Amino acid sequence: MKKNIGTIGRVIRLIISIILLVFAYLKGSWLLLFFGIFTLFEAAFSWCIVYQLLGRSSCPK
Repeated sequence: MKKNIGTIGRVIRLIISIILLVFAYLKGSWLLLFFGIFTLFEAAFSWCIVYQLLGRSSCPK
């Protein structure tokens, strides 16, 4: 997996994943839990499948 997410994108994804995981816990939602973990994975590994499919990258060259 080639990195395709820059630092700002990683921070935004990390914040979104924390919010999703908190809501998943409070509401007991498996769907929110899935998206929260997936977004956390993207933030941790600096890789986004949507960016990969579109051939896009926000990493500095």
